[in-house]
Formats: sequence, structure tokens, C-alpha cells
Amino acid sequence: MKTTVEISDSLLREARELAAREGITLRTLVERGLHRVISDTKRDGPFKLRRASFKGKGRQAELGEASWDTLRDLVYKGSGA
Repeated sequence: MKTTVEISDSLLREARELAAREGITLRTLVERGLHRVISDTKRDGPFKLRRASFKGKGRQAELGEASWDTLRDLVYKGSGA
């Protein structure tokens, strides 16, 4: 099947050079790349962020109106950061 895809000139140039070095057509190179991406996506599945919450009681009352800068400074206090 024929289709049109717009890619940057530099990427096309690199792809053509690689195909020539490998002794394959640009079509074969593109198909291999697409197969690899599709295969990797199927194998790995969608990205899932692990659950990293913990039980707590929220912010301490005295920090209720604290700015982000203040909270960050308290978190990193004594860590050398």
C-alpha cells in the first residue's frame, strides 16, 4: 500500500544512508522500524505509574498556607541540596 509521510529532511537523509549501508530499501527500513515500535508497545503494554501513595494525615496545620518554596526548603533541609 502506498502512503505519504512527512518527515524532516535530515531524518530522511539519515534513513537513506542507513538503508544504503545495510543494502536494503528505504521501504524495508521503515517497515522494520514500524514493526519494532509496534512489537515493543505490545510487549511492554501501556506505561503504568506504580502506586506510591502512603497513609498520612495531610499537611501539618502550621504549613497550611506555606508556599511551595518553603515546603521544598523544609523537605530538603539537612540533605545538602
